[in-house]
Amino acid sequence: MAQQQLAKDERSLGDLFTELASETGTLVRQEVALAQAEVTRKATKAGKNIGYLVIGGAVAFTSVLALTAAVILLLALWIPAWISALIVGLAIGGAAFFIVSSAIAELKKTDPVPRESVESIKEDAKWLKNEMT
Repeated sequence: MAQQQLAKDERSLGDLFTELASETGTLVRQEVALAQAEVTRKATKAGKNIGYLVIGGAVAFTSVLALTAAVILLLALWIPAWISALIVGLAIGGAAFFIVSSAIAELKKTDPVPRESVESIKEDAKWLKNEMT
């Protein structure tokens, strides 16, 4: 029994390298899966924000059309219709600029690089290098 334990503990260098290569392969596959999950999560978040932009834009456009007509007609009671249309158009354009600028700024903050996975892979490579020396 003690001889079997001794034989088990005295594995050859080739066996140790084979085991190391196998475990390294498993580790790399797990890191790749982690990176894929991280990229998917970030892409989903960006896609969701883009979807909200589209839906919000469509709803806002519909209401803006009706409100624009009402405001232009109301202002036309006191000033020429073309001036009232110009004033309302400039106001709506300013609001649209603010909304689009805010959405673009949020999208630019989204980092598509899987930074956590990259750091983990670097740590694994450093560990592997230390194990090999």
